Amino acid sequence: MLTPDELRQIGRLHVQVGRSVDALLAGEYRSAFRGSGMEFEEVRTYAEGDDIRRIDWNVTARSGQPFIKVFREERELTMLLVVDRSGSVRFGNGGRDGRTDKRLQIARLAGALAYAALRSNDRVGLLTFSDGVERFVPPRRSRGHAWQVIRTAFEIVSTDRGTNLAAALTQAQKVLKRRAAVIVLSDFLGGDSWQDPMRLLLRRHRVHAFMVHDPMEHGLPDLGLLTLRDAETGRIHTVDSRRWAAQASIERRLMDIRRLGVRASAVGTQEDAFQKMHAHFRSSG
Repeated sequence: MLTPDELRQIGRLHVQVGRSVDALLAGEYRSAFRGSGMEFEEVRTYAEGDDIRRIDWNVTARSGQPFIKVFREERELTMLLVVDRSGSVRFGNGGRDGRTDKRLQIARLAGALAYAALRSNDRVGLLTFSDGVERFVPPRRSRGHAWQVIRTAFEIVSTDRGTNLAAALTQAQKVLKRRAAVIVLSDFLGGDSWQDPMRLLLRRHRVHAFMVHDPMEHGLPDLGLLTLRDAETGRIHTVDSRRWAAQASIERRLMDIRRLGVRASAVGTQEDAFQKMHAHFRSSG
């Protein structure tokens, strides 16, 4: 069950996204996801005037006569949101409203994207993960289903859990039978084992990533020795605040994602999630 605070967050999202996503749908969303989607349909014999770039050389070699590939434009979109629920996303300095951590920023982005899919009459699904895949909501197209996705994105998981993005991406590859848009929402902390599954996912699907971070990941104020609790393992550590920083810098994490060919943007907990979403899809169109 959602807490009263979570329900209030969803209510605020409805008001904010109503304006923000309507503007997004005017161009950025459709150009980023629906503008040039083509899906293979069949092969047929070559006819004069056909584009020779579409010749299927394998079929042509077997049959002894030229065949071309026929594609059809995708009329609908399937979107899968891959949402990080690990312990490391329950971290933040409060953002502009004094209450925003990485988990809440991820939920806002996921909610806005689900709302955009609803308004564009697209299918939307959700896959949440921590140290393994937690929940899979298959992509469907209905108002009630979209709001189920949004509510699930806002749920709080209170236990300490690690990160296994590789398992989530592998599962996404298994459950998506047709070409889809996959949106990964994570802080991308926890090693680089996810990179090979990401490469496999990119072979068939369009992948976008929002790498969510917090200013304190750059470093802590000079407060001397601090006793900190690891949100993923529950272990207690004593650290020197002058030397503490995230295991990988924001710039390094973003570079690692983009190097694979993923459209990626960094979103800080102190930033407006919806403005960052607009900027991302404007640059992806």
